[in-house]
Amino acid sequence: TTSTNDDARNGQYGEMDVIWAEEQTAGRGQRGNSWHSTEGENLTFSVVLHPTFLPIVEQFLLSEVVALALVDTLGDYDIACRIKWTNDIYAGDNKITGVLIEHSLAPDHIARTIVGIGLNVNQAHFASDAPNPISLCHILGQETHRETLLTEICDTFAAHYHDMLTAPDSTLWRNSLHQHYTTLLYRLGAPAPYRDAQGTFNAILRHVEPDGRLRLEDEQGTLRSYLFKEVEYII
Repeated sequence: TTSTNDDARNGQYGEMDVIWAEEQTAGRGQRGNSWHSTEGENLTFSVVLHPTFLPIVEQFLLSEVVALALVDTLGDYDIACRIKWTNDIYAGDNKITGVLIEHSLAPDHIARTIVGIGLNVNQAHFASDAPNPISLCHILGQETHRETLLTEICDTFAAHYHDMLTAPDSTLWRNSLHQHYTTLLYRLGAPAPYRDAQGTFNAILRHVEPDGRLRLEDEQGTLRSYLFKEVEYII
């Protein structure tokens, strides 16, 4: 297919339906980047959601749930991962998973969400211009059964998503989820280079606000706040 996220817009797909393609000819990632994946070696799929219970101002919760489901699943394979804000997954300084979440909004809530995920599984050689890819194959030294992995990811995500719906104290659950997400952030508390509209600078990643804003403390001690696409990691 061209893109599973594009296919997922078809009204025939409902809540928790999964569209999985062996090959995408026009897969895309965040910031308008393309996503390259060798046919039959990785996981490129989209999950359809109708999170009408979620107010627009709380949409970042879905990013957190998706990211934590991926980290938890890969942890079951003894792969220690971190979340590169907002929801890409890194093993060390290398990208193992890219996530693209696209929302359709109603006046006061989220009407429909498509969660696109590209996970490097069995690809050993990357010919694209992606700067820092890594796969499960690189880390584990062997191939992984992709359909089993896909099922595990979806099951883990479904469990987190169900908790979001049914937690008896939703505020407590949301705070706990956000704290867990924060502790797993890539570069948390470490000085590192970044780039924004004014140029490059060094800063320490301090935390992420519940609405998804990234908070960086620069070398002058100033706390900078960024929305998605307003700042870039230099890796």
